[in-house]
Amino acid sequence: MMRTIYLVEDEEHLNQLLKKYLEKEGYKVVTFFEGESARQRIADLPDLWILDIMLPDMDGYQLIKAIKEFKPQTPVIFMSARNQELDRVVGLELGSDDYLSKPFLPRELVIRTNKLLQRLDVNKAENSPELRLEDYRVDQRQRTVYDHDEKISLTNREFNLLLFFIQNHNTVVTREQILEKVWGDPYFGSDRVVDDTIRRLRKKLPRMNLETIYGFGYNLEMKG
Repeated sequence: MMRTIYLVEDEEHLNQLLKKYLEKEGYKVVTFFEGESARQRIADLPDLWILDIMLPDMDGYQLIKAIKEFKPQTPVIFMSARNQELDRVVGLELGSDDYLSKPFLPRELVIRTNKLLQRLDVNKAENSPELRLEDYRVDQRQRTVYDHDEKISLTNREFNLLLFFIQNHNTVVTREQILEKVWGDPYFGSDRVVDDTIRRLRKKLPRMNLETIYGFGYNLEMKG
């Protein structure tokens, strides 16, 4: 599912440049050049707001207050060319999730956007009792997996490994990272134990889109 970003930046060239970079990354971007028109769209609940603090009709502080009052969990990235330390502190106090000081490279905003949304996905997965993987249901409380109504039997290690992949989906992870997080550090056996466990997971969950990155590790591809 394509993520929607609302971008509020009054400088037209920068507005369109950032929009271009974010759209190239696969996001749907709706742009605003002043604060009031953006305020009227708060109820749309986009996946992320990116706000300039200095706007012609209001400052970003007013806008983020309105956004957070409507839904406190809505993620926000602030941009500012003013007093950097003051803006950063005030922005964080008001609930912003990240801060960029102008000037910056558009690619940096893209990277920060990706990382923020990925981090929120992980937090959401960790706090949700039931997860979805393709059309499998993963119940974290019961530590069970269902294919529709059929229960799939997984060992404790297989379930921990599956959960690690889900929490780090769309990210390439190495065998060393898997061993450290799933098997525990230090682990003195062969790293081929990872391959063997993955082989069993793939057999039990054949629709799981787990890609092998040869010579490096694995990547669980998930939509949304």
